[in-house]
Amino acid sequence: MSDRLYNAARAVMSRAHAPYSKFQVGAAILAANGEIFVGCNVENAAYPEGWCAETSAIAAMVAAGQSKIVEIAVIAEKMPKVTPCGGCRQRIAEFGSTDTMVHLCDANAIIETVRLGDLLPKSFSFEN
Repeated sequence: MSDRLYNAARAVMSRAHAPYSKFQVGAAILAANGEIFVGCNVENAAYPEGWCAETSAIAAMVAAGQSKIVEIAVIAEKMPKVTPCGGCRQRIAEFGSTDTMVHLCDANAIIETVRLGDLLPKSFSFEN
């Protein structure tokens, strides 16, 4: 499944709207129902009003009626191993768990797979 996520994230990365940073990012989510949802970053001249790729993918998943992230792949062509920003880590935690697998990718492959709990230890949650 991780290869399908990587390929989906890589494909959507090219659709990013990044005229200011020139830093295109793609993300692909595997939802609990087996569907894959993708998103890309969408910048806005009124910085920081843009959306990260992970945020876009989460919005697509939620709009389709899903609410559980099983795995996510994140890719950026200009970085050897991109990780979700802090805000996106918290957004992923909202719909995932500490065991959600996060695939960190470059333009050619998955470089590393980590658990969300390792990327965002002691995340803020409903219980807090």
